[in-house]
Amino acid sequence: MLEGKLIVISGPSGVGKGTIVRKLLAHDENFCLSISATTRKKRLGEVAGKDYYFFTKAQFEEFIEENKFAEYAKYAGHYYGTLCSTINRELIKGKYLLLEIDVQGAFQIKEKYPDAKLIFVLPPNLSELKNRLTDRNTETPEAIKKRLSQVDREISCAKYFDTKVVNDDVELATLAVLEAIYS
Repeated sequence: MLEGKLIVISGPSGVGKGTIVRKLLAHDENFCLSISATTRKKRLGEVAGKDYYFFTKAQFEEFIEENKFAEYAKYAGHYYGTLCSTINRELIKGKYLLLEIDVQGAFQIKEKYPDAKLIFVLPPNLSELKNRLTDRNTETPEAIKKRLSQVDREISCAKYFDTKVVNDDVELATLAVLEAIYS
């Protein structure tokens, strides 16, 4: 029997999902982060098995065929997904399991785990979102442009989430996410 709580944090790239998640993890030891799998290249400073499970496209597609993912999607040219085993292992322990995933994955999770809490993080405005993506210096201008091309579609999905939080101030946004989780 699954005892924990599954929380999905979603929103456009660069909106601050990762920062909010780090603050939640520091807030309560019962929070844990689900490590996603991806086919994208490792960024500077990332650690395999801690930040992501890094797979080749062929490995990822084999796992899809074997139904090992609770959700997966192709985003900005790369696969991302959450392993079923990760979710079940942490929920059985009674943890608040945080998934930082895209909107496609969020909807897949809600289908398989109807009690999951879906939280959408919005930027204060599109100009600020572009600045955040550019300022983090992790992607090429082409990759940033590709990510920004997805923003309108992603934001249009926010209405289907349980809670929407604008990340204008990361401390206030984190408090709003906590309130949504505990309600």
